[in-house]
Amino acid sequence: MVWGAIAYDSRSTLIVMRGTLTVQRYVDDILRSHVGPFLNGLPGAIFQQDNARPHIARVAQDFLRHFQTLPWPARFPDLSPVEHVWDQLKRQIPSCHSVHDLELVVQDLSTHLPQDNIRYLINSMPDRVAACITAGGVPTRY
Repeated sequence: MVWGAIAYDSRSTLIVMRGTLTVQRYVDDILRSHVGPFLNGLPGAIFQQDNARPHIARVAQDFLRHFQTLPWPARFPDLSPVEHVWDQLKRQIPSCHSVHDLELVVQDLSTHLPQDNIRYLINSMPDRVAACITAGGVPTRY
């Protein structure tokens, strides 16, 4: 599993976790270790995540009560800028011969993704929302 956060002028380090992402691993290894410090460094930030089971678990929600969060509707990947970051990264991944090589490539691609790409995706949110409404919630050109 690969986890990362984006913001208009910054991004988190990319976290690669092997194995199953349990709720406790999510809270301990992602939220406490990375999300908290990342958000504390961005005054006024609003945290958004999808509705994956570890994200909506009570213990995760208890941790996030200290931060401003944006509720997210189920099944709306077109609206999530970070999903498009993942797509950009996936399109650039060459064939790898080991999981370790893949981890290194993904880390490198993430590090070198221009921040302007992330800004563009965030700036496109009003158009994404309008397209989603027009399409009645089905996938859009985004």
